[in-house]
Amino acid sequence: MISLVFVMLWNRRGQAVTLALLGLLAVTSAVAAPAYLIAVDRAVAVGQIATAAPNELGLVASTVQDERVDTGDGTGTPGQAEQGLQFGDVATALVALPGFTYVYSAEYWVIGIDPNPANAGRFVYRQDVCAHLRILTGRCLAAEGDVLLGEHTAQRLNLKAGDSVELRSAVPSPDPKRKIWLPDGKPRRLLIAGTYRTTEPGAGYWGGRGYFTSTPETGPGEPIFTTAVTQQTMDHGRITLVMDGRAGPAALHPDRLGQLRTDLRNLNQNTADIGMAVQIDTGMPALLDRIDIGQSSTRLLVPVLAVPLILLACFTIFLTVGYGLEGRQSELAVVALRGSRWWTRWWLAAGESLVAVLAGALFGCLIGQLLVNAVAAIVFPDVGIPAGWSSLRYAPLAAGVALLSVMVAQRRQFVGPVAALLRRHPTTGNGRWAIAAEALAVLLAVVASVQLVLSQGSLTGVGLFAPAILMLALGLLAARVLLPLISRYAVRALHRGRLGVALAGLQLARRPGAGRLFALLVATVAVAGYATSAVDTAAAGRTVEATLGIGADRVLTVQTAQPQQLLAAVRRIDPDGAFAMAVTRLPPGASSADPPGLAVDSTRLAAVAAWPDDGPGPAEVAGRLRPELPAPPEFPGPDIAVDVSASGLAPGTRGLRLQVSVSSLNGIGDAVIELGELQNGPATYRQKIEVCQEGCRIDGIGFARTGTARITAEVVLRGVRATGPDREVLPVARLADPDSWRASPEVRVASAPDGLRVEFAESISVSPLVWIKPASTLDPIPVAAAGGRPAGGVINGLDGRPMLITDAATLPVVPQLGRRAVVVDLEYADRMTMNAGLGNAPQIWLNAAAPPDILDRVSAQGLTVVDDVRSDQIRRRLEQQGPALALGFHVLAGALAVLLGAGALVLSAAVDRRRRVEDLSALRNQGLRPGPAGQAMLLTYPALVAAAVVVGLPVAAIAWLVTGWALPLAGPYPPDLPLPGWPRVTVLLAVGAVVLLVLTAVALATGRDLRRRVTRRGTL
Repeated sequence: MISLVFVMLWNRRGQAVTLALLGLLAVTSAVAAPAYLIAVDRAVAVGQIATAAPNELGLVASTVQDERVDTGDGTGTPGQAEQGLQFGDVATALVALPGFTYVYSAEYWVIGIDPNPANAGRFVYRQDVCAHLRILTGRCLAAEGDVLLGEHTAQRLNLKAGDSVELRSAVPSPDPKRKIWLPDGKPRRLLIAGTYRTTEPGAGYWGGRGYFTSTPETGPGEPIFTTAVTQQTMDHGRITLVMDGRAGPAALHPDRLGQLRTDLRNLNQNTADIGMAVQIDTGMPALLDRIDIGQSSTRLLVPVLAVPLILLACFTIFLTVGYGLEGRQSELAVVALRGSRWWTRWWLAAGESLVAVLAGALFGCLIGQLLVNAVAAIVFPDVGIPAGWSSLRYAPLAAGVALLSVMVAQRRQFVGPVAALLRRHPTTGNGRWAIAAEALAVLLAVVASVQLVLSQGSLTGVGLFAPAILMLALGLLAARVLLPLISRYAVRALHRGRLGVALAGLQLARRPGAGRLFALLVATVAVAGYATSAVDTAAAGRTVEATLGIGADRVLTVQTAQPQQLLAAVRRIDPDGAFAMAVTRLPPGASSADPPGLAVDSTRLAAVAAWPDDGPGPAEVAGRLRPELPAPPEFPGPDIAVDVSASGLAPGTRGLRLQVSVSSLNGIGDAVIELGELQNGPATYRQKIEVCQEGCRIDGIGFARTGTARITAEVVLRGVRATGPDREVLPVARLADPDSWRASPEVRVASAPDGLRVEFAESISVSPLVWIKPASTLDPIPVAAAGGRPAGGVINGLDGRPMLITDAATLPVVPQLGRRAVVVDLEYADRMTMNAGLGNAPQIWLNAAAPPDILDRVSAQGLTVVDDVRSDQIRRRLEQQGPALALGFHVLAGALAVLLGAGALVLSAAVDRRRRVEDLSALRNQGLRPGPAGQAMLLTYPALVAAAVVVGLPVAAIAWLVTGWALPLAGPYPPDLPLPGWPRVTVLLAVGAVVLLVLTAVALATGRDLRRRVTRRGTL
């Protein structure tokens, strides 16, 4: 019997090879999925490591020691300093982390170089620092007593290489109300060896120390670098000793990440056991968590198409085996008539298909692994796949399902009566069992879809099978609906004399397995379309994240600066508004429900910002955020005089103090200046304002209550002028116009013969400060909001105080912030703020037209860039994350699905060849012309393919509508952005056209030989 089966295989070797290839594809799909998961997990790890922040690629071990060294004789003890910098026992604890290299550093605070007692400098020794600095003037550190100054510090303090400075260690004042530094050691004179600029402030060498980040208490964010001996021999108290560890390739190898996590978890315990107060700071756990999150996304996205691909392969085997047995029914009938035993009959019926599928399955184990290896070598060239057999764990299951499909396809030949086997035209697929099976498939599709919705998109359990079952069920339903329509169309064509079309349609409609073949082709197209939907939608989402997510083509984050400074600097960098825009965040609200906000230079919004396609355009929004206002009052120099006449103040009691809020015209900053306490009668109040060296604008005139008594005074502002001849700025006529000023509710302004009358109501007794502001200040300020109007109609201003708003526009999303945020004009918001202070995350947004030397231009304005983010970098980073890498399998699955459809076409045509040739040859002998006969033979399967593509793309769209929303295309924690939910129609149609061309080419190739045979009259 075995030899007979092999003879049967040889005689029908074409069908056997095709069936073996289908078995190969089934097992290949089962092997490719886990093999691809292994490869993509490693690729996720490698990609995240390559794009990680410096603090995520290392750790910082620090401790604080009190090592005061008496340097009264000038000798010091450098040996003791070197021993302290080695961290002693701490280094022993860090040995448990192999693959790390360490940089030693030490630092403490010093004063003496900056005359402002609120600013201290970081006095730093760092190993091999000269190799990571660009020396601008002088030389690098070479001897004891040498120091290096940053370029901005040297310019600000008018220092240069060769000068000497006197420094002493410092500690912050214990009084929280006094933000100053106090001396904590003896002074020492040091030589400025040179000035420097850091070329890469974010490089891994600098670790996570934040040397180049400016704060109000630390000055410009440029450390004073020195040698180890100089630092230790200088009289000091507390010193911070630091070891920056940088992880190398061995520590961050993808196969060792689990062990690295364990080592990091144990590190704090090890240092605690040593008994030293060592603090371990590292961002590596966040990196490892991000890798885990990316890998979890791949484990959801890959099976989504691996499952339908395997089911499609098994359905293809089921269909083609059934087709093959229909062509062998006469053989099986003879075996049954001879009274063969059931196992003989079973072996002769199933052996041929089982051997072919089993042979293909064995090769599929190897082909699946080799295929993924080839794809990984192309897509992930630096990743590689470790040796092992884990990718084969699902191969036996897939092979078993494929063999089971063979057995199910032959159930009728096993148990059916001999009469059914002898029937030339077998029963169609409209029996009760076929209808029950299709109904079950539809029911499972409904259950899986409902479970997916109820679980809120959890791709577990039945929900994981939802796309596969849904596409198969829709394909079966489409076959039920379409084939009767084809039959009717064929009958009409026959009545109209279109014999070729009629015969082709009748062969399709009345062929017993045509419905299942059509359903298979529909599922093939649907899998390819579903894969296209996932890949294209995810790619569009990454584009949104890389543009709207950061706000512009490129975003520079600079060190803290006042909003007016940032605005003026950017306008000097780009006076035409062609490529740069100043942006700063509004301070966060007191409640988590308060939306975040951006303050932008809206005059450049349309030119620079990335903007959503729906909703009002950026130019329209900018016009609403920045209505036309009168020019603000200005004065040209640092000296200001205010002429005031007050009355009604209680004698001998504290009443009102006069203030003025100004902003410099050159962007130096803003200030609130105390002019003095008001007294009854006329007076002139003068003040010299440092930030107004090149002129200032007046943001407001304030009256601060200094006592507790109620105030019902009257003040007349008679003039505001810059001192000096002919330098009056605000004429009395303009000052006296109440329409030129906006007042707080507690005061009333009116015109007076000699100026502007300000009357105070008794309610000022509960208001410590009231302002009158020029009409150039909007109150309330227009905002464009996404996600609804902020609660209470207020947002936080630049100074953190509530600011009344009015609705200007409704946006679908605010760039960089998301679908619940607000936007205001930066200049108008600054005018409303009496003392903005330092900006919150000041940024410069750039478009693609930004010049190559933009960083130098920013530096020339006294701003230090601490972060430089580009949209193309973000896109590349996103493409290295789990969702994007996992979708590579969808492309592979789509290609394999098309191959399965092509194999089913080839085998179906091979089985049909003999019977179709017989039928049409008989018609030829009855007088059928060669043309219609050739059309009937050639157009049958191409027409089936065309119909399958036309139906398959809508099936893919329906499956995507029902299940696509649950796919974590942007990871398990997507950003709050309007990510696209649908693919581009043009892309979907283009893929459908490619599938149509491939399957049509296969169908035409299978029908060409049949046409040649049939068109010869009388050929059997």
